[in-house]
Amino acid sequence: MTAVPLRAGPLTTRLPIRLVIVDDHAIVRQGLRSILEREPDVEVVGEATTAADALDLVARVRPHIVLLDLELSAGSDLTGLALCGELTARTPAPGVLVVTTFLDERLVLEAIQRGARGYVLKDVDAVALVAAIRAVRRGESAFDSHSAAMVVRSLAAPAPPSPSSPDLTGREREVLALLARGLSNEAIGRELYISATTAKFHVTNLMRKLAVSRRAEAVYAGSKLGLI
Repeated sequence: MTAVPLRAGPLTTRLPIRLVIVDDHAIVRQGLRSILEREPDVEVVGEATTAADALDLVARVRPHIVLLDLELSAGSDLTGLALCGELTARTPAPGVLVVTTFLDERLVLEAIQRGARGYVLKDVDAVALVAAIRAVRRGESAFDSHSAAMVVRSLAAPAPPSPSSPDLTGREREVLALLARGLSNEAIGRELYISATTAKFHVTNLMRKLAVSRRAEAVYAGSKLGLI
């Protein structure tokens, strides 16, 4: 689906918060828009379903805030994380508020490392969601109670001993870099001129060496070890 700007709503007495919704589920986008359009200081100026569409849309409409789901492709939360990093690296950068179904400490921390200003679950109530949007617009951070507790635990936990870097092959380092871009096994295969089956083999070996079970965890671990 191609991202297109939405027609602006009626003007309010003060400049509204210009907002883009990035989610690959139409029913979620419609639900969020119906909630946010009731707020006089929030204006939904566009929607996107893919990372490429989101980057193009944000460049055109220059929103203040991007509501971002992490899972923009089936079974992968890497696409959203990579997009978060790309959006926050722009000038001017929109405030990114992650709105997702994933409650995972590593994902919360990775999203923060990539520049997200907030992280809330999709079951958050409308009042709390709007409050989070306004907080991000003010330059503050915004987390629901679950993700905030994870951040506090992470900050309070004693620093673990520095792990030794695993012995990755050159090919595995290439695969790790492509995982960080949110690529699927098929896309990795096309980039490296190998089959999807071979790409999957390298991904499996990579995750085993990093002692993780998810692709996002591999990217997180690799970035902590300075491998990407």
